[in-house]
Amino acid sequence: MKKWSVLLVALVFAVVTVLSGCSSDSGQGGDSGDAKGKTAITPPGQLPIVNEKVTLKVLVRGNSSVEDFATNEFTKWLEEKTNIHIDWEVAPEKSATEKLNLVLSSGEYPDVIMGFGVSPTQMMIFGTQGVFLPLNKLIEEYGVETKRMFQETPSAKDLITAPDGNIYALPQVNECYHCFLSQRMWIYKPWLDKLGLAMPTTTEEFREVLKAFKTKDPNGNGKADEIPMAGNPINFRDGVDSFLMNSFIYNPADKRLLLNNGKVDVSFNKPEFKEGLKYLRSLYAEGLISPLSFTQDANQLKQMGESEVPILGASSGHNMGTLATLNGKSGRWLEYVAVPPLKGPKGVRLAAYNPYAVSNGQYVITKSAKHPEAAFRLADYMYNQEVTLRSIHGRIGQEVRMAEKNEIGINGKPALWKQLVGWGQIQNVHWSQTGPSYRTSDFRLGEVASPDQPLEPTLYKETKEKMEPYKVSLDQVLPPLFFTSDQASELADLDKVINDHVKEMIARFVTGDVDLDKGWDGYIKNLENMNLKRYLDIYQQAYDAKFKKK
Repeated sequence: MKKWSVLLVALVFAVVTVLSGCSSDSGQGGDSGDAKGKTAITPPGQLPIVNEKVTLKVLVRGNSSVEDFATNEFTKWLEEKTNIHIDWEVAPEKSATEKLNLVLSSGEYPDVIMGFGVSPTQMMIFGTQGVFLPLNKLIEEYGVETKRMFQETPSAKDLITAPDGNIYALPQVNECYHCFLSQRMWIYKPWLDKLGLAMPTTTEEFREVLKAFKTKDPNGNGKADEIPMAGNPINFRDGVDSFLMNSFIYNPADKRLLLNNGKVDVSFNKPEFKEGLKYLRSLYAEGLISPLSFTQDANQLKQMGESEVPILGASSGHNMGTLATLNGKSGRWLEYVAVPPLKGPKGVRLAAYNPYAVSNGQYVITKSAKHPEAAFRLADYMYNQEVTLRSIHGRIGQEVRMAEKNEIGINGKPALWKQLVGWGQIQNVHWSQTGPSYRTSDFRLGEVASPDQPLEPTLYKETKEKMEPYKVSLDQVLPPLFFTSDQASELADLDKVINDHVKEMIARFVTGDVDLDKGWDGYIKNLENMNLKRYLDIYQQAYDAKFKKK
């Protein structure tokens, strides 16, 4: 009996082995044989990406211009082309950062994390832990459009490669001229015209304009309902200090990091920053800045700008869509014009500048991905020019078309494409700049310069004429940096504690909740106790390792 038992076990083992072997040989095309899922991948560049439909679970940052990612026309088109179905989890814009942090700490990961701009610090921490898959081999084996992008824009590969040599996330490459100088102030021109006011050129002239907006009833309804200036704290560019602080000291990006003679520094602990806060405090004390500027979100700010009777005079922001719906029926978005950088009391007049066109961390494949090859191929396909055009603007022949002979682009060269439907409103046709895409300067400025679609030509003109003359020199701009895993772990806590404190204290100083003169030394002391010096040392080490190797 014992002999037969042994023979039976051997027979079962043999059958299982044969069946397993058949299963492992069933993949076709470029299947790498990954144990997570043996998907029949077609050869690189060929569609569909998979012969048998697969599903990817994607966590995406919500986009107020996208009605529903699941029913979106571009999503359906992409799924049909690739044979990949996307199971979406959408993180609300307002709480997207918290949602991402919660997911990363949970241990339960989607296949793909898209649209969050995952930070270099997070990439190094979760990349070295194996949560984020390194993409180098996938790029080498399956990359078609990604390799083309790297060849045409070599800086892209350099900027997304971590110190350990790995690429943990795919970027959005967007050589957007007006985005390089995006910290702008927008002012309601009809009010300037009605009150006979010139465009302000100094901080004090700007104060006088805001006073006139507050007291002279420019909307003509006989009510004191005008809001001279407002902002929102969610997006740095919309904050009250984003544009105006550059009249006192260089105030770049949300972390206010800069280069000072090759040394990494910050603006927010300098006497000039304090002077800028004094100016903002004086505007607030005179009722010229709305108290809601420190609590409301982007949609609430836009509601101010879109009120039936105009009530909002000015706000800082990337474009006019900060204050009113781009291409909205009211047309009010076109009535806001850019204010040139204002000269401060000591002659400072700067435009913050960031020429680095690579937005990293846009597409991460996690260790939970059952079909990592398919997930990568999907992202690679999105760098194709036609796919980028569809993902950002819509269907060719409906929302956009290719340019005709003799049509001229925004850059004065022969045009490449023409926008047919206004961009920026809520819609369900495209992803509105979510996820991987590849736009060179020639591609962006190759849009037909058309008066019936004035957004891009207007932003180009406003930036060229008003912002570029005052842009800071490149040697003051801190490039995007990566950190070692040890640096990243240490920096994660320092970054949050320090920048949360700065943001909180800007609001408290401006509103008068904390007296600026009495509270400044305590604020500086708190920054020291939060180890600001170590924070800057880590950035310096990363900068030196990247740019001072020789």
